Amino acid sequence: MALLEINNLEKSFDRPAVRDISLTLEKGRILCLLGPSGCGKTTLLRLIAGLEAPDRGNILFEGRDVTRKPVHLRQFGMMFQEFALFPHKNVFDNVAFGLQMLDLDAAQIEKRTTAMLDLTGLADLSQRSVSEISGGERQRVALARSLAPEPRLLMLDEPLGSLDRALRERLLVEIRTILKELMMTAIFVTHDQSEAFSIGDDIAVMNAGRVVQADTPESLYMTPKSVFVAQFLGFKNLLPARVEADGGIKTGLGTLHPAHADDGGAGSSVTLLLRPESA
Repeated sequence: MALLEINNLEKSFDRPAVRDISLTLEKGRILCLLGPSGCGKTTLLRLIAGLEAPDRGNILFEGRDVTRKPVHLRQFGMMFQEFALFPHKNVFDNVAFGLQMLDLDAAQIEKRTTAMLDLTGLADLSQRSVSEISGGERQRVALARSLAPEPRLLMLDEPLGSLDRALRERLLVEIRTILKELMMTAIFVTHDQSEAFSIGDDIAVMNAGRVVQADTPESLYMTPKSVFVAQFLGFKNLLPARVEADGGIKTGLGTLHPAHADDGGAGSSVTLLLRPESA
């Protein structure tokens, strides 16, 4: 049984934002919601978190329906693009904040906070003001704070969007390593396909409120199921073609005979993807 199960989820505001989405997520895996701005990925994340209520469908976690369960009872963690750190608190106190809200005793808070600072490489900065550390270090503080209460599911909404590319690439590796070390189940929202392929065990590509393909990174790269998915992943060598009676694919460049083809039979119009590495 999947840890998280989303069934026929729908949500509209002034227009449909999430349309009939069904997904599953296994324990310990990282799911990336990938798509252009406005495709509904953040709305889907907010529905899972309980920050929005769906118009239709349900959400199961560990086999139990949590669709109408209050946010604070879901025990999910959230990490946003904006660091949302407390400027008047030092690094240690920022990480400890969520634990204090759980009314844990001082010894438990000290132990868990110290463990998270060690895990994220922030132990030497624990007494620094957050205004005195770099953007990458602040993002690690935000991650440590999200992980400290031991959430059952961690959701990350474009967490690296405000950082430069070199720093994003380094932090992606660090975040994946940390999540895997903790065996944390996570949902990572991004519009950047390189981020999704770097961190995700599974990727759900979204467009216009729908999941248009959900697959592993390898399968998604090798077999995009639509022109939109192929183009969004950066493929440009797309040719209109027609299926011939002998199974050949006729294009403006000539007739090709691919080893594997997913088509509708002779006479069907198809789109052919030519991979640069296959030339």
